[in-house]
Amino acid sequence: MEYDLVIRNGLVYDGTGADPMSADVAVKDGLIAAVGAGLAAGREEIDAAGKIVTPGFVDIHTHYDGQAIWDSHLAPSAWHGVTTAVMGNCGVGFAPVKPKDRDKLIELMEGVEDIPGPALHEGLNFTWETFAEYLDALEQKPRDIDICAQLPHAALRVYVMGDRALALEDANPQDIAQMRRLTEEAMRAGAFGFTTSRTISHKTLAGDPTPSLRAQEDELLGIALGIKDAGTGMIEMVSDWNTPDVETEFAMVRRIVEASGRPLVFSLGQRHDRPEAYKKLLAFSDQAAADGHAIRPVFPPRPIGILFGLLGSQNPFAGTPTYKTIAHLPAAERAAAMRRPEIRATILAEDPYEGSNFPLLRRLTYERMFAFGEPLNYEPPADQAITAIAAREGRTAAEVAYDMLTSDDGKNFIFAPLVNFADYTLNASHEMLSHRNTIVGLSDGGAHVGFISDGSFPTFLLTYWGRDRATGRFPLAELIRRQTSDTAGAVGLHDRGVIAPGMKADLNVIDFEQLALERPVMKFDLPAGGRRLLQPAVGYTATIKAGQVTYRDGVATGALPGKLVRGPQPACAA
Repeated sequence: MEYDLVIRNGLVYDGTGADPMSADVAVKDGLIAAVGAGLAAGREEIDAAGKIVTPGFVDIHTHYDGQAIWDSHLAPSAWHGVTTAVMGNCGVGFAPVKPKDRDKLIELMEGVEDIPGPALHEGLNFTWETFAEYLDALEQKPRDIDICAQLPHAALRVYVMGDRALALEDANPQDIAQMRRLTEEAMRAGAFGFTTSRTISHKTLAGDPTPSLRAQEDELLGIALGIKDAGTGMIEMVSDWNTPDVETEFAMVRRIVEASGRPLVFSLGQRHDRPEAYKKLLAFSDQAAADGHAIRPVFPPRPIGILFGLLGSQNPFAGTPTYKTIAHLPAAERAAAMRRPEIRATILAEDPYEGSNFPLLRRLTYERMFAFGEPLNYEPPADQAITAIAAREGRTAAEVAYDMLTSDDGKNFIFAPLVNFADYTLNASHEMLSHRNTIVGLSDGGAHVGFISDGSFPTFLLTYWGRDRATGRFPLAELIRRQTSDTAGAVGLHDRGVIAPGMKADLNVIDFEQLALERPVMKFDLPAGGRRLLQPAVGYTATIKAGQVTYRDGVATGALPGKLVRGPQPACAA
């Protein structure tokens, strides 16, 4: 047998955006060995007749920083064709850290990314202090996908400044010099970049803001120069773009990129309270790219959608005093209690905001909340909004939402688009997808496990934008390029993302006609019995990582060839 694996008779989309071709793909020693017709036999063969063959997907915005320590199976991303994930985004993570500050980083991750604190306390063994030691810990566990780690600003700032970082004090020159040195060390150890958050939405459950919120330009520049000192690494940021305005904030970002020479990516979404601001950011980043500066927006292919439900960690009534007295009950018992007339009346009369620990609740209105049932609809029309239903039925919007949540033993969800749905369409996502300088992402795989299930973005991108949307579809070859060679190249992974001899044998065999998302389900499989929303898919015939089949028809095979990747990788030699 000349090859370890041969995928035969598939329609090959090579990841470059080129038209597909009918071909076999042969794999040997974890690399693609040949692409063409009539290839020699392999020890293992997959018949891909009637299927498409793609590179493995590369997701550059995930939060597996904790899960990667305790779990070899990085669901949900691995269920959706992802073979490489970049984590440590939004400035939160677990290294560097002094022993006395471990709980502070857990509390921040719990609040910002909705990963249960008990799960983190039980799952993290904290055998590290420095970022290099954290990478060493990650390297000990085999996985079903490759992971790439980034240096988070919150952890770095607390490590250097202690409680002054939590108090949002400005860094002094000595602080900045130390952060610059530690950043260089992290890049040289294998970090892919540095990440920071400048949004008031990122808070602990106690309501304290992320330590990086008000970091000044001299601090950010000093850290960026640490990346420059290392000669490798990128910058990732999320911002509200209002300090004091879009123009001023972006000008600062551009100065930092110009001074450091390092690429930068930032989160982009259409805010419903400022629905046109994203257009400025698109234009500014396009101009920067035209001027030779790598500044690229990362955007979601559908609304970042909150799933309110009794099974999840959030719902519109979770902050009311009466709800809190029954919040400990199983969902079915809670739903039954909430249907009792006296409890229903009391909760509906109480203030839903005063006792809420969910900072986004005030940004969400019943005008953009929808029943989330079968078939799944991520672009629901305005006449299906809770307010529209309430108007037709002569009820209040709160009553409609309450009854949605308590029906079917509390198993129902309410879909509340947070961004990219200002006009009740996905036209903003369409516009962002039309810009070649943008990057598809923001899946947040591994995070927001109690109220968001967006690790399914890769599957949605292909099915909705490549097949199911009535208008405005994109060529499938381009959609595949956008989450393979494009995302891989954006973070310096030049050894994957393309089906060509010498490249990493990270591949998907997909029954595209059958490819579909399933309804999100709640699992209680995190450490300490923590819960998480997971959304399976059908249609993935096989996922191959480094030449080994890791999933067949969505079921893990037990193969764990995934590794920690230390820093950007050059292209493989054919």
